[in-house]
Amino acid sequence: MSALTDAFTSFLFGKVETTRLPVRTSTGQAQAVYLPTAAPGLGDSGVIIGREVYSGKGYIYDPFQLYGQQLPAPHWLVLGESGNGKSALEKTYVLRQLRFRDRQVVVLDAQGEDGVGEWNLIAQQLGITPIRLDPIAANDDGIRLNPLDPAITTTGQLALLRTIIEVAMGHGLDERSGFALKVAHAYVVDAIRDRQPVLTDIVEQLRHPEAESALAMNVDIDDVRAWGLDVALVLDRLVDGDLRGMFDGPTTVGIDLDAPLIVFDLSHIDRNSIAMPILMAIVGVWLEHTWIRPDRKKRIFLVEEAWHIINSPFVAQLFQRLLKFGRRLGLSFVAVVHHLSDVVDGAAAREAAAILKMASTRTIYAQKADEARATGRVLGLPRWAVEIIPTLTPGIAVWDVNGNVQVVKHLITETERPLVYTDRAMTESSTPPQLPEDLLAAELEAEERALYIERQRGAGPGSAATVA
Repeated sequence: MSALTDAFTSFLFGKVETTRLPVRTSTGQAQAVYLPTAAPGLGDSGVIIGREVYSGKGYIYDPFQLYGQQLPAPHWLVLGESGNGKSALEKTYVLRQLRFRDRQVVVLDAQGEDGVGEWNLIAQQLGITPIRLDPIAANDDGIRLNPLDPAITTTGQLALLRTIIEVAMGHGLDERSGFALKVAHAYVVDAIRDRQPVLTDIVEQLRHPEAESALAMNVDIDDVRAWGLDVALVLDRLVDGDLRGMFDGPTTVGIDLDAPLIVFDLSHIDRNSIAMPILMAIVGVWLEHTWIRPDRKKRIFLVEEAWHIINSPFVAQLFQRLLKFGRRLGLSFVAVVHHLSDVVDGAAAREAAAILKMASTRTIYAQKADEARATGRVLGLPRWAVEIIPTLTPGIAVWDVNGNVQVVKHLITETERPLVYTDRAMTESSTPPQLPEDLLAAELEAEERALYIERQRGAGPGSAATVA
């Protein structure tokens, strides 16, 4: 009966089954038929960065959302040569983070443009006055940060004084010099009650120590004075030398540490002088004791030219402690450097390795092939990522988020572009238009909605990716 039914069906409709010959092909040809599988993204909660190059999906990243699940630490390292988009990424990231009410950002702006720091435009648009540390302006009642500010604990003050001296001297303090500094600081803090103690008081006490400090250790007063002489000479640079005026007086009244964005403008300081790591040490400790507090705010500490920190053993140790301490209080540290070789081959290689280990997010823009290979070895990047880094065009970077490696194109809205573009000196127009904050918010919301919809329709984990 079955054979009869098949014969009748074939008579009416023709043969319903055909026999196909096998097709032989190569994997290179087959990849056009079988769509690639997209790697899983980082979720859809947080700050939009741009698009994944190969899948076209929206790329969203937020260390506070990912911490504890996909990220063991919220700290971030950004690498790449100039002109490839590092600065634009940092600025749009901060602008988009500030749309959340519980975010606060501090920027150490070490690069200048048109006589001001390159974050000056963004600060103006947000109604923020940058804290400009300038030794020339400081002599005319400019901004001052006091290392002996009462807001800093006495232990923190002494640690900061030691760091300043060790950075300037290039080596650690010996026991005798450390003792002279300790007794001078203890006397100044205890004796001066009617005003803020300042560095001048420490220098004076080192030059003319009290007899009681010598008697306590059963040593001669002349020995204590000799032990503290080198320390006094180093601190004198902050009091009466080329850094005079920035740290040798009470902290300037009116510095708003509750503002959503705080910019320290260091652009008037020689980036290649010993002054830069000293400044970063002072600002770092000052912020640790006056800014970071358990108020449930999520804080971002972004440092331009961060090799000044990571390349100095004493400053690196200070910031390493700050990073460990900050994780408990919601701090994300963002370090921006040009080349990894700037830090891993420096004097603070051990400290640099410890800080790099805490950076669970690494973003690498275009580098030369040899630099890319060295970066790949240090960061443990997959081979395909190392090979693609020298071929990246501006605005595209390799993102490694705790082993989740993607190639991402950074998207900048037309509203953000005049605020983040830092090469105005090479363009015809140097005056950016006035851009209201609500316009920026509306444009970002539209972009986020479009990418979110595309993400929902597009490839998920293990599914076929969209082909451009």
